[in-house]
Amino acid sequence: MIQLNSNKLKQAEANFLSRYPGGFADPEMVKIGKRHPMEKMTTMAHDCFTARARKNIGQYAEDMAKIVGRSSMVSMFEKPKFRDFVKRLAPGEQSFMVQAMHDLLHTDNQQGGFEALVELLKTEKLAKWSLISIIPAYHAPTTEVFVKPTTAKNIIRHFEVEGLVYKPTPSWEFYTAYRDLINHAKTKVDSSLSPSNAAFSGFLMMSIPSSHH
Repeated sequence: MIQLNSNKLKQAEANFLSRYPGGFADPEMVKIGKRHPMEKMTTMAHDCFTARARKNIGQYAEDMAKIVGRSSMVSMFEKPKFRDFVKRLAPGEQSFMVQAMHDLLHTDNQQGGFEALVELLKTEKLAKWSLISIIPAYHAPTTEVFVKPTTAKNIIRHFEVEGLVYKPTPSWEFYTAYRDLINHAKTKVDSSLSPSNAAFSGFLMMSIPSSHH
């Protein structure tokens, strides 16, 4: 099983909890957390992307663009590109995109949904990790993962993760391995460090000496 260096993880936990004794419930961290309103975005994802919602394809596609646009975790460069991309899609392509996201969020065919989304976004050079992984990360914040390239690369390097190689083009293989890595690692530390997988990744990132950021 691919995992983080456990000594480094324990050290990171000790350092973090000595600075923020309540973990993410610590007043200082709550202040920082206001910049990333996870709960609000999760509620929005649940409201927008129900299993029934895909019947209204236009609305569903618009909501995908809206949630990307409101995300504090997606870069300012990618938001308008994604919004314009969604607007330009022909009805058949919109339907394809909505079905792919539905599969990713609600079915046993997650891999098919993920790969279909990557293929569609590739047509306009938009197959970016952030755009592929942000909605699942909001929809299921304690199981799915948001893959931010710099964060993923730094975590893999700093915590000496063997057998996991980051590549800029999103792949299901990397996604599931990284998801397993995060979900396994958080069970090894105090639960106050992982109200969500995005928060847990933030904790890991904050533990890496700043010269590597």
